[in-house]
Amino acid sequence: MTIQIYNTLTRKKEPFVPLEEGKVKMYVCGPTVYNYIHIGNARPVIAFDTVRRYLEYRGFDVTYVSNFTDVDDKIIKTANELGEEVPELTERFIQAYFEDVGALGCGKADMHPRVTDHIQDVIDFIALLIEKGYAYEAEGDVYFRTRKFDGYGKLSHQSIDELKVGARIEASERKDGALDFVLWKAAKEGEISWTSPWGEGRPGWHIECSVMARQLLGDTIDIHAGGQDLTFPHHENEIAQSEALTGEPFARYWMHNGYINIDNEKMSKSLGNFVLVHDIIQQIDPQVLRFFILSVHYRSPVNFAQDLVESAANGLGRIRTAYENIGHRLAVSADNGDQHDIWLHKIRQQQILFEEAMDDDFNTANAIAAIFELASLANVYLREKNTETAVLEAFQETFRRLMSVLGLPFRDKEELHDDAVEQLIEDRQTARKNKDFARADEIRDTLKAQGILLEDTAQGVRWKRA
Repeated sequence: MTIQIYNTLTRKKEPFVPLEEGKVKMYVCGPTVYNYIHIGNARPVIAFDTVRRYLEYRGFDVTYVSNFTDVDDKIIKTANELGEEVPELTERFIQAYFEDVGALGCGKADMHPRVTDHIQDVIDFIALLIEKGYAYEAEGDVYFRTRKFDGYGKLSHQSIDELKVGARIEASERKDGALDFVLWKAAKEGEISWTSPWGEGRPGWHIECSVMARQLLGDTIDIHAGGQDLTFPHHENEIAQSEALTGEPFARYWMHNGYINIDNEKMSKSLGNFVLVHDIIQQIDPQVLRFFILSVHYRSPVNFAQDLVESAANGLGRIRTAYENIGHRLAVSADNGDQHDIWLHKIRQQQILFEEAMDDDFNTANAIAAIFELASLANVYLREKNTETAVLEAFQETFRRLMSVLGLPFRDKEELHDDAVEQLIEDRQTARKNKDFARADEIRDTLKAQGILLEDTAQGVRWKRA
């Protein structure tokens, strides 16, 4: 089956056919780095990391680019408030970003360009737009003429006149048209800036992705992705300025993920429900958070609520337990079963259902349902008196492959060394002498979870591995 992708540009699912057979050029809009990312920022990172993983699973060679916006108004304002230089602030939060999304199982992109490393490319791009008549300078700013670009509005499916009436556009007497957007901003006193033909200034927000995508991936890319909120004006403006310059389609497939709500309300600082990934992964297993987000199709809204997260934790636990039980049986398995082919067929069927779900616009919700069914099959098989190594290994390998596509690899339990066990037993004895029975029970439970069984005898504590 061919992969089908819902294309925001056409508002329908389309067969995925990359420009070059076997290769995919993919660009995902990254964060503006002036704070820790919130779970709304994390959703596209998780969603499109999973898309990339599945494309690679299907044999594509994916070049994956995701940018950092490391200069803009919010960054400058935050740096001033904290008394930091802009590069110092952005570097700090770029590293925090890598830590947070790394904890969520997201791999790094092949390239993470920063706009401050492409200033000359931005200037050259804008100069060509001016030369073609699509941009103009006004008192040190440079604006894009939206009405000159015939296709403006085609991504958000609105006419330019509808956008003029409905959009919240910052008024400026220097602009020729209300929808004209800034490509280069004249610097205010004391702001970080670069020298350009139009004076000291810095890039506008929309121009950077067009420039970096073209520099790193070429005039036309296969997939451009980001959050639903970027459809207009950000991605609309990217299309306009890129296609005005090159005369070629900027991206063949546009993908946008849905919003995250908190307890059925829109997440916002004013409501006090702003959830930072940096904080939440201290309370929730990051794998559970990823599993929870993937349990909903990427284009649908996600409601972040405690009971739903707990349900996701239980679901992930069911899959982990089935996998672990297969491993336990494999350690003692004797090849005396007689339904080898039947069970291998059942396992393969669940892998096919997983692939069919992912081929259908990366439907991770249905893909997870196939993994749940695989776990149920594993539990049924483990109730058989006679099992076979080949079947157990097929279960194990299928679990690993499918969960790896979702960015949820199984964790091998770390076995405590004998010295560590002895130290914990000594700590437990000390706790009991001090009548700290809660601590003593906690240590016993910790050891039990590691497969260490304790026996209190007249000669002292004996222990063994289960």
